Amino acid sequence: MDRRTPRGAPRPSARRRADPALHRRPPLEPPLPSQPSPAAAPSLTEVEVHGVERIPDADRTATPLDLFRLAFGGANTFSTCVLGAFPILFGLSFWQGLAATLLGVVAGALILCPMAVFGPVNGTNNAVASSAHLGVHGRVVGSFLSLLTAVAFFSISVWSSGDALVGGAHRLFGLERSTLSYVVAYALFACLVLAVCVYGFRFMLFVNKVAVASASVLFVLGAFAFAGDFNPSYAGVFTASADAATKSMFWPSFIGAALIVLSNPVSFGAFLGDWSRYIPADVPRRRVVGAAFLSQIATLLPFVFGLATASVIAAKAPKYVDPSAPDFVGGLLAISPGWFFLPVCLLALIGGMSTGTTSLYGTGLDFSSVFPRLSRVQATFLVGVLSIAFIFIGRFGLDLVQSISTFATMIITCTTPWMVVMMLGFWTRRGWYDPDALQVFNRRQRGGRYWFTHGWNWRGMTAWWVSAVIGVLFTDIPGQFVGPLGDLAGGVDISLPLSLAVAAVLFLTLLWVFPEPRAVYGPEGPRLARTVEVPVPPITGPGAEPDTSRPAATAAS
Repeated sequence: MDRRTPRGAPRPSARRRADPALHRRPPLEPPLPSQPSPAAAPSLTEVEVHGVERIPDADRTATPLDLFRLAFGGANTFSTCVLGAFPILFGLSFWQGLAATLLGVVAGALILCPMAVFGPVNGTNNAVASSAHLGVHGRVVGSFLSLLTAVAFFSISVWSSGDALVGGAHRLFGLERSTLSYVVAYALFACLVLAVCVYGFRFMLFVNKVAVASASVLFVLGAFAFAGDFNPSYAGVFTASADAATKSMFWPSFIGAALIVLSNPVSFGAFLGDWSRYIPADVPRRRVVGAAFLSQIATLLPFVFGLATASVIAAKAPKYVDPSAPDFVGGLLAISPGWFFLPVCLLALIGGMSTGTTSLYGTGLDFSSVFPRLSRVQATFLVGVLSIAFIFIGRFGLDLVQSISTFATMIITCTTPWMVVMMLGFWTRRGWYDPDALQVFNRRQRGGRYWFTHGWNWRGMTAWWVSAVIGVLFTDIPGQFVGPLGDLAGGVDISLPLSLAVAAVLFLTLLWVFPEPRAVYGPEGPRLARTVEVPVPPITGPGAEPDTSRPAATAAS
C-alpha cells in the first residue's frame, strides 16, 4: 500500500506528533504561538497594548526611516541646543567648540549605531535582549541604565522647554519669573509628555514625524535670524594672552565638552530597541545600523545652532553664560530678533515634546516588566514623577549645570561598557538569539538558555561593573566632578576610552578563559570564543509547559 502523502495534503497533527525534532531543532527564531491575522493599523489615540514581550510579526511594520525619525526627532530639539552650548560655557572658542562637538557626535554615533540591530532580531527592547549576555536577572542593569538616562534627558527637555515658556510669557505679558511660574510651566509640560507616552509608540512616532520637519525648518530660520550677530572668531578664554593656569585647563575643558556632547547619542543606547523592535527581522541590518548612525550625524544641526548662539550670547549678553549661574534659554530669548521670538518658543515646545517622549516611553515600558504589579502606564507615571523630582531639585536646590553635566557623564561611564558587552556578545554569538528564552524574566519564570548561574552571567556582569567603576575613578570634569584617580592623566578625562578598552578586553578574556554554554550559540557556533557542553535547565514557572522533546540528559540542572 502506498503510504506516501500527496504533495500539499494537510497532515499537521500527525506529523507534529511523529517528528519531535521539529520542536528540538534550534532555529534562528524558535517556534512561537500562532499570531492573529494582520489587523488594521491602530489609531493614534489608541493606547498601545504591547509591553516588552516579543512584537508579533504582523505588527512589525516600521522601517529604518521610522527609526531615523524617532532617533533624530528625539535629539533635533532645544535640549540638544542646551548641550551644544556647553563648549562655550567651558571657555572654548567657537572653532574649538566645533571640533569638540564633531568629536563627540561622530564618536557617539559610532558607539551607538550597532545597538539598533537587537530590536529587529529579537522583537523586544535592548534591556530584555541583554538577558542573553548578562543573564535572566542581570538584565535589570539595562533597566537601571534606562531609568538613569530617562531621568536626565527628560529633565533636560522639561527644564529647557519650561524656561522658554516662562521667558516667552515674560516678554509678551510681563509675567514674573517667580518660582511658582517655573513650577507651573514644568508641571504643565511634563503632563503633556506623559500623555503622549501613555498612548504609546504610534502617537510618539507621529509626534517625532512632526518634530523632525518643523524643528529643522525653525533651526534653518535661526541661521538667518542670528547671521548678522554671529562671529566665528569668538575666542573664548583660552587665548594667547591667557595666563598659564588658564591654558593648563584647555584639554580638560575640551575633553569635558566632547564628553557632554557624546552623552547625547550614547543616551539612546538603551532605547533604540524600543523603536527598532517594530522593524521586521528580514530588513538588512546595514540599513538599520545606517539609520541609527545618520540620525546622530544629523544632530549636528541643533548642536551647532546651540554652539553658535551661545557664542553670540557670550558676546552680547555675557551674564547669561556666567559659569556660576548660566541661563542659555534666557540668553537666547534676550538676543532673539522680534520676528524670531515666536519660532524660539515653538522650537522649545515641539523639540521638548520629542525629547521627553523618546526618553520616558521606553523606561516606562521596561519597568512595567521589572515590577509586575505596575502596568506600562503606571510605570511611565512613576518614572515621570521621579524625573520631575530631579528637575525641581536640580533647578531650585542645586547647581543646574553641575547636576545635568555630571549626570550625563555618569550615563556615559555606566552605559558605554554595557553597550560594549552587548555589541561584543552579538558579534561572538553571530547575531543568534532565542527570543523565547529572553522573556523568562518578564514571565516570572526560571531556567532556559540564558539562566547561566542562578540567573546571572557573571562574565558579562564582571566586565560591565569593573569597567564602569574604573571609568568613575578616572573621571575628571573641571570644577564639577573629579574621581579619586582623575588627576593621574594631568587633568584630562580619560574615563571613556579607558572604560571602553577595559570592557572589551575583559569580556573577551572571560569568554575565552571561562567558556559559556554551547546552547547560547547558534548552529554556526561561536566566533572568537570557546564553549562548554552543559545541560540547559528547563524553563519552569508561570505558563511554562513541560518540554518532552528534550533528551533526558538536558532536562535537569
